[in-house]
Amino acid sequence: MCRLLAWQGSPRYLEDLVFVPEHSLVHQSRHALICKTPINADGFGLAWYSERAEPCLYKDTHPAWSDPNLAQLSRHTKTGLFLAHVRASTGTAVSRNNCHPFACGRWSFMHNGQAGGHMQFRKQLDMLIPDQIYDSRLGGTESEAIFLIALGLGLDRDPIGAVAMAVQQVEALSRSSGSLPHMRFGACWSDGARLFAARYASDRHAPSLYYRCYEDGVIVTSEPLDSQTDDWVEVQPGYALIIEGGAVQEVPFLPR
Repeated sequence: MCRLLAWQGSPRYLEDLVFVPEHSLVHQSRHALICKTPINADGFGLAWYSERAEPCLYKDTHPAWSDPNLAQLSRHTKTGLFLAHVRASTGTAVSRNNCHPFACGRWSFMHNGQAGGHMQFRKQLDMLIPDQIYDSRLGGTESEAIFLIALGLGLDRDPIGAVAMAVQQVEALSRSSGSLPHMRFGACWSDGARLFAARYASDRHAPSLYYRCYEDGVIVTSEPLDSQTDDWVEVQPGYALIIEGGAVQEVPFLPR
């Protein structure tokens, strides 16, 4: 499993959340606490928004803690909306194209979880991606496929419903041709103005997901960044978040 973190609010240096907190994302890459495996060393990635509509991506296959460019970039980049991810592969290759976040147009997406046995139905999975955006399929993960399938299902019109439908379709393929667990899904995605997140699983083991509200914005993360546990809200399985202008709305996603 992976670890993820996102911020929507007033501009902040990436370093403030990716490196500085006692249980920062980089710390989680070596010492995850609410995770099947404590080490997430199969690559990392950032997607952040500035003056342009499309996000800027920085990804690599190094462990997050050992990349000096990540530390420098995080120290000098300030943004009001970003996604960050550290990867623990569930079977696909360790490559830059398989590192999260993924981007297409103004949208960015990152995922923690898996669709069981997805290599057994990879051809059917790819066939669900519309032809007009298939050239954005750069890697081999089911995570990227879910994102692109959602784009084809109307992500621009219905950012929650399109992702929910994509998850349902991929879970159905796993049930018919894959293996357990059919779907575990903790994810964040953004159009550059709003931040969305969701937590779901086909079993009782939905990937962890929390958020915390500050005066100047909202953090979403796989694990709390500090020991102030009363300040963090756990997202319940089957629910999604819509975050805009520092306000958080919880809505149903896919009830188990």
